[in-house]
Amino acid sequence: MILRIVRMSFSPDKIQDFIKIFNESKSAIEASEGCLNVNLYVDQEHSNVYYTKSKWISPEALEKYRQSDLFKSTWARTKVLFNESAQAHSLVLV
Repeated sequence: MILRIVRMSFSPDKIQDFIKIFNESKSAIEASEGCLNVNLYVDQEHSNVYYTKSKWISPEALEKYRQSDLFKSTWARTKVLFNESAQAHSLVLV
């Protein structure tokens, strides 16, 4: 299993745009082959910093999603809202 955590920082005036994109995309992402779930979190101390946490059955499933039209279109709409570069981490249980 892969745990994927993506940290994203937004200008305060772009946060609602991002939340809308996430809510519109969540079900489709979770329906992607190999996705177990995806959730959205906000940083407790920095209200403009959000994290997505998704679980995937394998690195291959995550990569297949990352190559999909769904990811490409969702990411294109999201990344223009950033006020700094996103950070993504893929973790495995030890």
